[in-house]
Amino acid sequence: MDISKRTQRLIWAIWVLVVPFGLYSLYQFATPSEINWPILLGYTALAIITTYFPFKVAGTTLFLVQWINLAIFLKYGAFVESIVMQLAIIPLAMQLKIGWSDFYRALFNSFMFFMVSAISGVSVLLMGYQIGTLNIHDVILFGCIYQILNTFTNHVILHFYLVLTKQEHEGFFGRDSIWDYAGLIVTFPFGIMLYLLIEYVGPVAFLLLGIPFLIMTFLVRLYSNSERVNEDLNQATEIGHELADRLSGDAIKDLFLSRISKMLPVDYSYIIDIDQGNMYFLKSMEKDINVDIYQSHEELLRSIAGIVYKKDKSILFNKQKEWRKSGSDFLPPDAESIISVPISRNQKMEGIFVIASRKKYAFETYQLQIISLLCSYFAVSLEKARYVQDAVSKSERCGLTKLYNYRYLDQQLEINMNQVLNGELRQLSLLMMDIDHFKSINDAYGHQSGNDILFGLARLLEKELGDSGTIARYGGEEFVVILPNYSKEQSLELAEELREKIESTPFEIQTDLADQPLLSLVNITISIGVSTAPEDCDDAMALIRNADRALYIGAKREGRNRVAEYVK
Repeated sequence: MDISKRTQRLIWAIWVLVVPFGLYSLYQFATPSEINWPILLGYTALAIITTYFPFKVAGTTLFLVQWINLAIFLKYGAFVESIVMQLAIIPLAMQLKIGWSDFYRALFNSFMFFMVSAISGVSVLLMGYQIGTLNIHDVILFGCIYQILNTFTNHVILHFYLVLTKQEHEGFFGRDSIWDYAGLIVTFPFGIMLYLLIEYVGPVAFLLLGIPFLIMTFLVRLYSNSERVNEDLNQATEIGHELADRLSGDAIKDLFLSRISKMLPVDYSYIIDIDQGNMYFLKSMEKDINVDIYQSHEELLRSIAGIVYKKDKSILFNKQKEWRKSGSDFLPPDAESIISVPISRNQKMEGIFVIASRKKYAFETYQLQIISLLCSYFAVSLEKARYVQDAVSKSERCGLTKLYNYRYLDQQLEINMNQVLNGELRQLSLLMMDIDHFKSINDAYGHQSGNDILFGLARLLEKELGDSGTIARYGGEEFVVILPNYSKEQSLELAEELREKIESTPFEIQTDLADQPLLSLVNITISIGVSTAPEDCDDAMALIRNADRALYIGAKREGRNRVAEYVK
C-alpha cells in the first residue's frame, strides 16, 4: 500500500514533536533509581534478540518481547523500559527491511512504542505501583494491568494508523489482535518469573529462563517457516488447478498474474515470450494496471530477462544495487527486490517471468522454486488452451472458406437476438447472400474453380466488412452476415455496396477441365436479402427465414444481381 508523501511528512512531524520531548518528560515523571548496568544490558540484549527473531503463526507475525519489557518496567520503571523498546526498533527495522525511502515506518514504530510504554507505564504508576517491589500480589496485579494496557494501547494506535493511511485491515479485533492477546497470556508468566528470578538469583536467571525461551522461540520459528513453505506449495497447487481449468489464453495470463500478486508482495510483473529465439513482452502489469512496453530483443538481452535467457537459470535480487548494473531499462526506478525465472515446457524455454517489489528483501529464496513451479503450470495451461482453441476454432470454421460455419452462426445469432430483446442492442440486421448461377461456373470450369471463387469471395467479404459484423458460410454458395446495431436502411446501403464491389471484382480461378491447369479471371454477381429485428421479427430463426425469403422472392425472382429487403 502506497503512503502519500503528505502522510509520511506528518509521521516525521509527529515523531519530532512527541518522542524526544516525551522521553524527557517521562524521565522527569519517573526518574529511575539505582541501575544495575550488567543486568540492564542483559535485559536489553534479550529484548533485541527476541525482536530480531519473530515467527509467524497462522499468517500473523509475532514479536514476543512483551515479557521482557514487563520485567524491565517492574524493575526500573517506564523511562528505562521505553528506552530499551526504542533500541528494539533497530532489529525490528532490520527484520522489516526498512530503507531510507520508507524510514517513516521506523519513526512510526518508534512513536507507537513510546506511546505504548508511556501510557501503560504512567497509568500503572498512578494506580500505586512501587518500582522494584517484591510483593508478589502487587507484582502480579500491576504486571497484569500493565500488559493489558500495553497491548490494548498498541492496537488502538495501530488501528487508527491503518484507518488514516487507508490500508486493508480486519478491524479492531481481527486475527492479528487475537494472536497478540494469546501471546500476552503465554508470555505474562515468563515476564513475572524473569523479574523475580533476576531479583533473587541474579544474572543466572538469563540462563535459566532467557536462553530456554529463545531456544523455544527458534524451534517454533523453524516449524513456522516449514509451515509457510508447505502453505505456499499448497497454494501453488491450487493455482495450478485453477490455471488448468481456464480455456482462454488471456484468462490464464490474467489469473496467473492476479494470484501471484495476492500470494507475494508484487508491485510489477512481466511475462516475456520467446518466439523463434526472439524475446518480446507478452503481458505487463505495474501496480495492478496493464501497461504496454516495447523493447527489442537486443535491449531485453541486456536486462535481467537476458541473464535468465542466456543462463536458463532463475535469479533473485534483494535490492536495487544488486541488479541496476544489468541495465534493466523496463523496470521502474523504485523497483527493489526481483525474481526472474524461465518459463519452460518439455525442457525448452518458452518465456521468462519477472516480478518486482518496491520493498527490499521482499522475497524468500525458497519462493524461487514456488514461482518456477507456477511457471510450469502456466506453460502447460497455455499449451492446453491453444489445443482447445484450435479444436474449437476448427469446429466453428468452414474448412474451405475459413469463415464461421452454420453451427457458430446459429449460436451467435441467438446471443445477438437476446441482446436485442434485453435492450443491449438497438437493432440487429442480417444479410443472406447467394452467388448467381454458381452451378454454371462449376460446369464450365470445374468444381475446384468453384472452390477458388468461394474462397476468394470469403476474403473479399472479410476485407470489406472488417469488424462491422460476423460473416459465416451458410451452406453451398450461400453466405450470411450478422450486423449488430445496423438499421434496415444502413444494411440495405451496405448490401448494395457489397453487391457492386463483387460485380466489379474479377476472381482468379484455376480451371481443372483442360489438359493443363490454366489461370483465368471470372466475374460473378450475387443476390442479397436483408431482414432486421425487431421490426421484422423477434426470433433468431425467423430473422434468417425472412432474409432468405427476401433473397429468393425479392432478388432471385426479380432477375438476380440485386438487393432486396424483407417486407411483411
